[in-house]
Amino acid sequence: MTQKNLSAAAPADHPDVKFGKLGVIISNLGTPDDTGYWSMRRYLSEFLSDRRVIDYPRWKWQPLLQLIILSKRPFSSGKAYQSVWNTERNEGPLLTTTREQAEALAARMGDRVEVDFCMRYGNPSTANAIERLKAKGCDRILFFPLYPQYAAATTATANDEAFRALMKMNWQPAFRTVPAYFEEPLYIQALANSVTQAYDALARKPDILVTSYHGVPERYLHEGDPYHCHCQKTTRLLREKLGWAETDIAVTFQSRFGPEEWLKPYTVEEVARLAKAGKKHLAIMAPAFSTDCLETLEEIKEEIKDSFIAAGGEVFTYIPCLNASADHIDVMEKVVLRELQGWM
Repeated sequence: MTQKNLSAAAPADHPDVKFGKLGVIISNLGTPDDTGYWSMRRYLSEFLSDRRVIDYPRWKWQPLLQLIILSKRPFSSGKAYQSVWNTERNEGPLLTTTREQAEALAARMGDRVEVDFCMRYGNPSTANAIERLKAKGCDRILFFPLYPQYAAATTATANDEAFRALMKMNWQPAFRTVPAYFEEPLYIQALANSVTQAYDALARKPDILVTSYHGVPERYLHEGDPYHCHCQKTTRLLREKLGWAETDIAVTFQSRFGPEEWLKPYTVEEVARLAKAGKKHLAIMAPAFSTDCLETLEEIKEEIKDSFIAAGGEVFTYIPCLNASADHIDVMEKVVLRELQGWM
């Protein structure tokens, strides 16, 4: 794709305007700038103020959030982040891995496409990523939320933030968003490969594989959010790809927040039940997470593991997210090339 420069044929005092290039932005959830109180508070405030995440009436939720929750939670969340923090780069692991994914995808795309990345909450922001690509001459941008299963609290809010940024632009680039890819064959194959590699490294096959997905309130399902169905189908397709029986794999949901009922079974409770039922060797993975982060490195590998061991479990095997593996970049490349059809 040849980049054009409008200023080449314009008057000498015309602003420099570049166009004619394609851009791709991969978007992930977000990370605080550091683990200190105020950084954690800013991040949590932005996250928990999102109406896609917490949809309680603002008059009821904001006083509770700002005066009570955010007076205490930044301390506990900061401590949790410290246990997984990338001290070498002084950043959260999600930021490190998302950058690696963007760099690997950019290498695949070559000079055909400009690749950048952003976070829905925190930095680098969505608006800045769009501005960076526009400054490079990208007048057509593909926005890629890294959530295989669609949910309003993940995919939709990432898209919302991109659209808000576009609303402030006088000259908007043409814009596409990547749909959910929970049943993409290459994604299912990548998950299956990660399971096979992990199992091959073990002395014996675990009694069961738990696929733990991030939870959402149960009422979201009844209000039309397809997330629960997408998660169930991903696990079914994974089981079929592996050639396993239904009893070899289970679906659970983690990361509850607040008093209402969320999608069940809850991972932290289900692993304890499995241990008590005689499943002493358990493997667990998180197919909805494109990168390892606090919810996998701290919640699964510490809190959920502790629940399993305390209930009598003996061997707990965590299978990492796809991260920046070659298999995952294959998936991302295929999705990007498919969604760029007609532009490239």
